[in-house]
Amino acid sequence: MDVHEAIKKRRSVRAYKSDMVPEDKLARVLEAAKMAPSAHNDQNYKLIVVKNAETRKQLADAANSQEFVAQAPVVIVPVSLNPDAIMGCEIPTYAVDVAIAIDHMMLQACEEDLGTCWIGSFSQERVREILNVPDKYKVVALLPLGYPDDSPGVKTRKELQEIVSEETF
Repeated sequence: MDVHEAIKKRRSVRAYKSDMVPEDKLARVLEAAKMAPSAHNDQNYKLIVVKNAETRKQLADAANSQEFVAQAPVVIVPVSLNPDAIMGCEIPTYAVDVAIAIDHMMLQACEEDLGTCWIGSFSQERVREILNVPDKYKVVALLPLGYPDDSPGVKTRKELQEIVSEETF
């Protein structure tokens, strides 16, 4: 599969089979994050890989009871190790660095015939508590990972001219 095909095929999965994710596939997904660019190549994040069923259930509860989070056999939890760093453009560094790493993982997962869903709706405090993340760090997202168990509809997107302008806003 080429990159363009993976971008078109990737979707948010909200139903997962119970089949375990083979370690070699998981390793390639994590390797994709490692290869992502980051400010100063610092890679100021940690990826917590959660496989324990009870912990996944707690994470689903912390994610406003999104039960499909627990259904996935793996949940990857990216954590910013330097949430106070700000780029010259006034954007938090982690917001960009971790987003790129997550996107790399999502595309690699697609290549591996695995599904993901970027979860941004969760209790920061509760997830920190469940995973023993120190207060000085920031949990950025939850990324369930597994084999999809649903049938997607057609992706709808805005027309290119609705989101692109040339030369000025």
